[in-house]
Amino acid sequence: MMKDEGRLVIWPAYLDKERTRAEGRIISKKSAVSKPDFDEIFKAAANLGFSPIPEKDKSYPRAWWEKSGRIMINNTEAKNDSVRKIAAEIKKIRGN
Repeated sequence: MMKDEGRLVIWPAYLDKERTRAEGRIISKKSAVSKPDFDEIFKAAANLGFSPIPEKDKSYPRAWWEKSGRIMINNTEAKNDSVRKIAAEIKKIRGN
């Protein structure tokens, strides 16, 4: 997909509590979730009204051998804020 203005890319690594900052986590461990899966992220983004676009066949550049997928969402705020909200929604969905 070509770069789409007004959209952000969300990789599962951004929310993964078990990854370090160097491995791609962009929010605090307190805000992050353990092993978020693609479908959880998609559902959380949809629940929050981000109009997610799924791209399951993509690989995170820092882990190019894993096809973790990515989600494109509407860019309505800072990326960190969006990722934090998605992580909080996943916790709510999981019942944590």
